[in-house]
Amino acid sequence: MRLWSRRKQEVKTITLALQGGGAHGAYTWGVLDRLLEDPRLIIEGISATSAGAMNAAVLAQGLMTGGPEGARAALESFWRHVSEAAQATPFQSTWLGRWLRSFASNMMTPMFSPYQFNPLNLNPLRDLLIKTIDFESLRESSTVKLFISATNVRNGKIKVFETRDVSADVLMASACLPFLYRAVEIDSEPYWDGGYMGNPAIFPLIYDCESRDVVIVRITPIRRDEVPKTTGEILNRINELTFNSSLMREVRAIAFITRLIDERVVKRRRLKRILIHDIDAEPYMVRLAYSSKLNADWSFLVHLRDVGRESAERWIKTNFDKLGIESSIDLRADFL
Repeated sequence: MRLWSRRKQEVKTITLALQGGGAHGAYTWGVLDRLLEDPRLIIEGISATSAGAMNAAVLAQGLMTGGPEGARAALESFWRHVSEAAQATPFQSTWLGRWLRSFASNMMTPMFSPYQFNPLNLNPLRDLLIKTIDFESLRESSTVKLFISATNVRNGKIKVFETRDVSADVLMASACLPFLYRAVEIDSEPYWDGGYMGNPAIFPLIYDCESRDVVIVRITPIRRDEVPKTTGEILNRINELTFNSSLMREVRAIAFITRLIDERVVKRRRLKRILIHDIDAEPYMVRLAYSSKLNADWSFLVHLRDVGRESAERWIKTNFDKLGIESSIDLRADFL
């Protein structure tokens, strides 16, 4: 009988940076679903905002209770319940639902604030999070480090909530768009969507994780070929630029430090050399209307998941061997 040996499977540890984007977060669900399938990848930490924060917390919950397959099942269950809750809410068929869709489609300045059109501050997503996630267990036992970003309304600073702080209110604060929801108060401080100041924040992954590999899952387009001309197109583009600005600044800073290390201006042992990777939804997302961020139809969410899975599959095949060695994107060309 012929004897042979197989090389031991190589395992690599990564961190994830997940952007927000409403229903477009189903793309990130697909990316995570594919990454969790690969036994060669271990997720050490996740920095996330808005829908990315929901995905991160649900993934961490699933990993605690059932490992990678448990995380995949938890993510699918969460998004299915998001769709069901959206279809069941009375807002869908009332003037409020029509107003929200019209606002998202036209991006016009709203006539009423959420303090006026939603006086009871109803939000079925919060109830869903409480039913889906055991926050006490998550805070005590999560195997993944979580960093959830929100924006302090009063002082304009980013607030990064770590695993020990994560709650339903923290996730809702991270996803709080001020034209649609009231500011979420945590310890007497009001918070809006984290995307204004960190979409997502990279620095917690640098300071608080061992892995040098940061995989950014990006669902908000940075580039557009056409010049926006209608009011809706202009305001949509302003939102894209706003929600990408903090990420652009951080990656530019990383590129600058990397150049200093490579040119031996500073000693490598004094600074951590970060390797940046990018799973980018831009080629697909530029074709979607802004209003699709409020589209929770199950068939649409599953379609986004499948697109995300395909993107992650291509990224793994092309870039797995670069993990731990080099960045898989050209930081200067893409972000400078």
